[in-house]
Amino acid sequence: MKISPARMAAFDALFTIETECAFTSDVLPKYESGLSVIDSALCHEIVLGVLRRQIYLDKLTDTFTKNKTLDSAVRISSRMGLYQILYLDKVPDHAAINESVMLVQRARKTSAKGFVNAILRRATRETVEIKFNDDVDRISVETSHPRWLIERWTNEFGIDEAETIAKANNDVPTSAFRLIKNADPAKWTKSEHVAGAFLTDRINPDLRELEAAGEIYFQDEASQMAALAVSVPTNGAFLDVCASPGGKTGLISARYSTELKLTVAGDISSRRVDFLRTNCHRQGVENVNIVQYNAESPLPFADLTFDTVFVDAPCSGTGTIRHNPEIRYFLEPTDIESFAEKQLRILNQASKMVKAGGSLIYSTCSLEANENESVIERFLAGNQNFTIVIPNVSERFVTGDGFARTWPHRDQMDGFFIASLKRSN
Repeated sequence: MKISPARMAAFDALFTIETECAFTSDVLPKYESGLSVIDSALCHEIVLGVLRRQIYLDKLTDTFTKNKTLDSAVRISSRMGLYQILYLDKVPDHAAINESVMLVQRARKTSAKGFVNAILRRATRETVEIKFNDDVDRISVETSHPRWLIERWTNEFGIDEAETIAKANNDVPTSAFRLIKNADPAKWTKSEHVAGAFLTDRINPDLRELEAAGEIYFQDEASQMAALAVSVPTNGAFLDVCASPGGKTGLISARYSTELKLTVAGDISSRRVDFLRTNCHRQGVENVNIVQYNAESPLPFADLTFDTVFVDAPCSGTGTIRHNPEIRYFLEPTDIESFAEKQLRILNQASKMVKAGGSLIYSTCSLEANENESVIERFLAGNQNFTIVIPNVSERFVTGDGFARTWPHRDQMDGFFIASLKRSN
């Protein structure tokens, strides 16, 4: 019996993600390339499904094996088999078991074949009762989020809200896209909340062809909302400080087309700048001047140059876990504070570029107050010539503090934060 191309690709993708801390958005296209439509769909389902249930699947394995230490390849094969047995009704148990065992052999872990076979066969006939230390432990395991992250959300939002957010992160999200050229808007379902955004429950081959042809661009509703919150006066100058990969840059630039005197976007590394340039071209945007710089240091422009400056800051990404489930395993508790310090440094440098009367827009795709409200509070304490104004978004998303927030569990879109500031002098 041969291993299916879908399962081989899924194993290789999961192994790369785990051993190299790689992101699904980079890894999946590589391993799905060349697969049939059916195999690509199964690979996609297994990879994202395993990542969304990883802690729970490992807990089951540990229960069966009495916490035996496992090699990464063996652990991944076990996760894949358990996920298919427990969550994929259309996959026969024998196929999930046999191919998982063969994946162990393919990974040259032949001695573990019987071990994995025994785990998976027990899973088909036994119901395991997992014991939890407390409610936080239960939520952590059942939703496969690190305990420290559930504790953090519990402290910030309350335990019920924390559980609701974590559960929402494991729901398969609706995909959003916008039209670039030619595509017929009448074919697609419009977003209720974001003008120009369209929704689909499934990214089918037709949509992939449109994407490849440059006719549509996949971008979450909340990401599009953040870009649409940016306003630039006619004949004004605009700077996108942390621009790569360029989805927001492309949307903002396309909105204004030739109306602006100057459009500049930049990022820190040559790799990110090259990707930004390519992505702008892919979106049909050719009016962006692209620059490489370190945004935590003085920027290579004269002060007071730009009417609008947009800081889509590097962040923990906890608002995008539903699309990028691996993020939860890469983050450490100290990362939140590290990002917050970086964000404040970038914001302080970017603010120097804003003309009197101009706008400074700050956004993240993080749920954490430390990266959002707290950063703005600290910035304003040292920059009293900036004041908060209501972001250009639907009233539904405006908070009591005058910011904007979207939530995965409430809005069925990624969790974004948007602050709009105006410079008085």
